Amino acid sequence: MPRAGLTPLSVTEAAAGLIDEIGFENLTMGLLAERLGVKTPALYKHVTSQADLVHRIAVRAMAEFADAIRDAIQGRAGTDALAAGAQAMRTYVLEHPGQYATADAAAARPTGPDDPIIPAVERVVASWAAMLRGYHLDSGQEIHALRMLRSALHGFSTQEAAGGFQIDASIDDSFTWMINFLDRGLRDLTADATSLARTSPPGGH
Repeated sequence: MPRAGLTPLSVTEAAAGLIDEIGFENLTMGLLAERLGVKTPALYKHVTSQADLVHRIAVRAMAEFADAIRDAIQGRAGTDALAAGAQAMRTYVLEHPGQYATADAAAARPTGPDDPIIPAVERVVASWAAMLRGYHLDSGQEIHALRMLRSALHGFSTQEAAGGFQIDASIDDSFTWMINFLDRGLRDLTADATSLARTSPPGGH
């Protein structure tokens, strides 16, 4: 039965759900039209092209991703914020692998300075920074910590979503082990900085 009352938002939402099922690389306007019960040309009343549709999905997904991490770490700090934010990221990637892949690709190639993906990415980075705030890193360390955090969580989550962990051992245990490892390393940085400050002579000479 044809689907009446389509809008750019409803088309984008349907496409987002579809790519979580079939993968970003397999999305076509024909498959989406079939899912919505319309002819393919009807979709172009709501989006200008498949590239436009994919970008809409990416912006929507990145905003949802930012919200998920923000909500998870609300009122938390240090180890608790790290663990909660990391789990929120892992859960989002597992539940929305196609959308996450689409958003990640778009974030690497913004269309210009006014691309709405940019503020969405900035919100994600702000949430990652908030996850690290309780460790009291200096500005020089924070950028390295942010890159480490993103790399570790992205790598683990996308590998898990792709079924890349085949060894017969608990994936949950491995994830917890990784977070504990990151936490210990971050706390060691804080302890080293505190120790150095206490032992440095007045005036730093």
